[in-house]
Amino acid sequence: MTMSGGFVSLVGAGPGDPDLLTLRAVDRLRSADLVLHDGLVPAAVLALAGAAECVSVARRVGEKRLSQQDVCGLMVAAARMGQRVVRLKSGDPFVFGRGGEEVHALIEAGIPFEVVPGLSTAIAAPTLAGIPVTHRGVSSGLLVVSGHAPEAWAPLLGAIPPGAATVVVLMGKRTRGDIAAFLIERGWPAGTPAAVVVDASHETQQVWTGDLLALAGSPEIGGDDRPAVIVIGEVVTAAAMPHEVTAILAEEHTWQSMTIRQP
Repeated sequence: MTMSGGFVSLVGAGPGDPDLLTLRAVDRLRSADLVLHDGLVPAAVLALAGAAECVSVARRVGEKRLSQQDVCGLMVAAARMGQRVVRLKSGDPFVFGRGGEEVHALIEAGIPFEVVPGLSTAIAAPTLAGIPVTHRGVSSGLLVVSGHAPEAWAPLLGAIPPGAATVVVLMGKRTRGDIAAFLIERGWPAGTPAAVVVDASHETQQVWTGDLLALAGSPEIGGDDRPAVIVIGEVVTAAAMPHEVTAILAEEHTWQSMTIRQP
């Protein structure tokens, strides 16, 4: 039986900068007893949780992995003890965050819950790099895919005509070459503009720009442990980059190291 006060909030942490959290997300963190967080959630966001116990339930490659069933079990057990639980996810809970699976587990267990939306990196990362994912006369559609495995992205990318929409790939840094080569094989021009945004919203944010042919060569982009979002389409050429950027030329590809200034 659920004890009085037990409650779970599925909270989106956005791209990582605490300033980009919603007011409700901050409130839930400050009032939490337990925070179960993803591996990409930075310490600056977790600091808002105050005295709450913060437990990593990271599922990133190379880290100790809990099963989804284990994560759901932790939420349910803590809520049944009367705790206020925050399940803190990078981006938005319902965009490749398995939030739907966790909601179903909470409903089945009879646990009261809420979902607090967050800025998805699919939109936030391009925006922070000055890239509009849609642009009048350039692109009127957006396709967001998970890049972790071909079975996740190949059916969708193979189903759209070349250049029909802006393509945003999450979790695709390791497969960037395969994805670019796949699109070229299916008729996308090799010169289609592409960008990779690394560490979006952080002081270490960097932006690589090039084209599909360059991306197919799996260019060196940050490090494998740094999150990245790939943007493919003509919208990359419509980017309105901040004035304070440091351009670093590497072969034929351009890195832009973003200077983020605090007000």
